[in-house]
Amino acid sequence: MEFKNKNVLITGGSKGIGRATAIAFANKGANVAINYKSDDLGAKETLSLLKKGNHMLLKGDVSDEGVPEVLINDFIKKYKTLDVLINNAGVAIFHEIDKVSFEDWKDAWQTTMNTNLISVANLCYWASKEMIKNNGGRIVNVSSRGAFRGEPNMPAYGSSKAGLNSLSQSIAKSLAKYNIGVGVVAPGFTDTEMAKSALTDEEKESLLLESPFKRMAEPDEVAHTILFLASKQALYTSGAIIDVNGASYLRT
Repeated sequence: MEFKNKNVLITGGSKGIGRATAIAFANKGANVAINYKSDDLGAKETLSLLKKGNHMLLKGDVSDEGVPEVLINDFIKKYKTLDVLINNAGVAIFHEIDKVSFEDWKDAWQTTMNTNLISVANLCYWASKEMIKNNGGRIVNVSSRGAFRGEPNMPAYGSSKAGLNSLSQSIAKSLAKYNIGVGVVAPGFTDTEMAKSALTDEEKESLLLESPFKRMAEPDEVAHTILFLASKQALYTSGAIIDVNGASYLRT
């Protein structure tokens, strides 16, 4: 997989899967723009880890309605063309239906859908306009096994990722005629800062038992799959959803 001089935008790139993906693309010769919401230190650290190249940081909360268009425009001002968009930014909020107030329930749904689904739809919209001009491109969206198995503690999260899968497959059909491929990676729990902070020790132990490998995914493993889906060789996999969950959840 060769990405030399390709221009790549990664949302949620300051840590975790986003950071691993940024490093992986940079190691392959790509120019990488890292979008992040608020973690200035994390974003700068990620930037410092990238192999020498034409890289940059783009701060902005993609869940704000106007940010996706501005983000794509700022990217184009710097790089002229957009070859690859990785939609990795996301949130996961606990809101069990039998435990939270209605106000908290509504807030969790609004925040989750805005970040995990609507922002992705808007970024795909503006990115596709640029890719059509360039006669091609790749979009890779980061979903979750929760889209398939259900998330009783975070129903909005599972729903947003199921919607993301449908969005991705829908636009894969629409954009194929422009030589634009759309892929989805669906990780299980991944060994990131967000996952660690959201789980108790007991929950972590239980999660480790879900996979026959007896561990979580490493961010690098997810990043490797993202690179494949973004590659020239993977164009005909457009519309595919690839599970990276260590056989912890198998779907038919």
